[in-house]
Amino acid sequence: MEPEAYCFHRSFEAAGPSVFRMDRHNLLYAMAGTMRLEARGRRWTLPPARAALIAAEEPITISILSRLTSASVLFAPDFMPVPRHVLSVFDISPLARELIGECRQWGPESGPLSPYARNVFALLADVVCTLAKTPTPCVMPVPTSPELTRAIKLTEETAAAKPTFVEIARATGQSPRALARRVSGELGMTWSEALRRIRIIRAVEALAGTEAPVTEIALEVGYNSISAFNAAFRDLTGKSPTEYRVSFRG
Repeated sequence: MEPEAYCFHRSFEAAGPSVFRMDRHNLLYAMAGTMRLEARGRRWTLPPARAALIAAEEPITISILSRLTSASVLFAPDFMPVPRHVLSVFDISPLARELIGECRQWGPESGPLSPYARNVFALLADVVCTLAKTPTPCVMPVPTSPELTRAIKLTEETAAAKPTFVEIARATGQSPRALARRVSGELGMTWSEALRRIRIIRAVEALAGTEAPVTEIALEVGYNSISAFNAAFRDLTGKSPTEYRVSFRG
């Protein structure tokens, strides 16, 4: 019989999207590498600086962007409060990181938890529930219409080449007015804001998955000015690119 809380960790090679559903609340943490999560029309990037709390029975689409070592801490539904959201992605804290490391010694075959083990898992549950109250703003809504899906896909493909809104509209067979309405209605932002978010999310993935210099990453995602890149990055994540990369090693 599985214990009421346990941890397992393993490594994966890069892989395309797959749907996962767990019968327990799942704290998912990338110890090394980066993954992408999608649920209920929104998409997140999960580098080592972040963790995700996923409610039991919620289907999540996971893509592994680079070789990944992950830790999952699984809590029985009655071990901790039901998460406020079906999926919350948040910046990991040093305490949470240390508790996850401590929990790695208790796997699904460990048997009933000792009082000490139970206290460690309970403290971790309390910590992550608190962290999940401040989710990351670095999230991208997923388009619902085929017209906007094509436009956002093309925007992602050409983000480094400085596409213009009119070019994207014409290339996808839409008037600028029609495309603007779809972007606002389906994503809740302007096209320029979506482009900026696409670029910064791509920069987060590069910072986590490569050792490339910040200046090189800025150029690769479409910024000629490092100061403009730093400002846009800080505006979305609350940290400079260098500070964010350091947080992966924390």
